[in-house]
Amino acid sequence: MRSHLMTLKTSRHPKRKNPRIAVVVSKKTYKGAVGRNRIRRRLYEIMRHELPSIEYNRDIVLIVFSAEVLSVPHEELVQLVRQLLESADVYKKEPS
Repeated sequence: MRSHLMTLKTSRHPKRKNPRIAVVVSKKTYKGAVGRNRIRRRLYEIMRHELPSIEYNRDIVLIVFSAEVLSVPHEELVQLVRQLLESADVYKKEPS
């Protein structure tokens, strides 16, 4: 799944008991290490709050390709990540 700031890739692992999450920010995206780490921390914090509602057997990678992530307001970034997760269908299903 892709947005104007990042891409989300996911895969299933049936034997896994907990989801794994990675955030990738290249030097091409932002030259300074401090800025790259700030982007990673912002996204890991958002994912930490979403973790309880994500399926157990998932690996998720967020690939950031725009330095705009540093300046986007937090609530807007949360909505963007939730939209990507929703479109990738990684949320737990409600029993019907």
